[in-house]
Amino acid sequence: MTTSSRRFRFVQLEYPWPLGPEPGRYSIREQLGEGVGWVLVLRTLGAPERRSLSRLRRRATEVPRSPPPEPVATSRATLVDTTPLEGVEAAVRWLADAQLADVAADGVARLNRVLHAHRVAATDAYAHEVALHQALVVRVGYGTGERVADGRWESARELARERTTGARPGSTAALRPQERLVALLAGRDAALACEELALRARADLDAARVREAALQLRAALEAAIAELEPWREAAGLGARIDELAERRAEVEAVAGTALQSGLHDGQVEVVRVALERLEAALRARVAGGL
Repeated sequence: MTTSSRRFRFVQLEYPWPLGPEPGRYSIREQLGEGVGWVLVLRTLGAPERRSLSRLRRRATEVPRSPPPEPVATSRATLVDTTPLEGVEAAVRWLADAQLADVAADGVARLNRVLHAHRVAATDAYAHEVALHQALVVRVGYGTGERVADGRWESARELARERTTGARPGSTAALRPQERLVALLAGRDAALACEELALRARADLDAARVREAALQLRAALEAAIAELEPWREAAGLGARIDELAERRAEVEAVAGTALQSGLHDGQVEVVRVALERLEAALRARVAGGL
């Protein structure tokens, strides 16, 4: 089988903002010492013309009452699997049988590894990861190596764009996000510290950053036990608060291990279950009335 007969799978995503890393090619290895498993190609599309420094330094000027929208750049991320499909027939079969949503989700997870590494490398607290539903376009397909890397493919399928708020499955009805937003802005409710900490723990756990998730969860659990106490009777949270308190010791132990080393599967399960129970308690507080 010749090299030219090989086809490579790819996932391509477009987002309506700069992702962070400079445009170019990035090699992704699953483990140190292994070969390159994926290649990420980042490109910027439709970038507005850079304003000159002299213009930026000029004094502020008046603007029209209805100014046109500022043009924005779109980022295109193409993730190419370096494991080849041997021949066109194999590639056609793969694309026909593939669970495209799962392939796309896996691509987003790999892209987020790069974005998280960029956040750390750039020490940019405001750099952030992305979700599948935020993408303007999601394509899955195959082609020859260099052509795919240049954004050209032989065959691809485009996934329907998701229409979702990004809430976790099963949580939207309980959280009533729009009603909650109105209550927060009106001062009828307050965002708890444990809510933000739980969101950070969830992002870390979903990204398989289990040590970070354990450390975030320890702080989130401590905050929740204290912050939810006023709703013990009002929202019927007594049993949930007591359950969280019972889990405190094992979560503390896992977090202590996370400071020194990685976690084994049993410890990751402790984090997963405790975080789910914390999230359930937070949903119950909102569902019980603000």
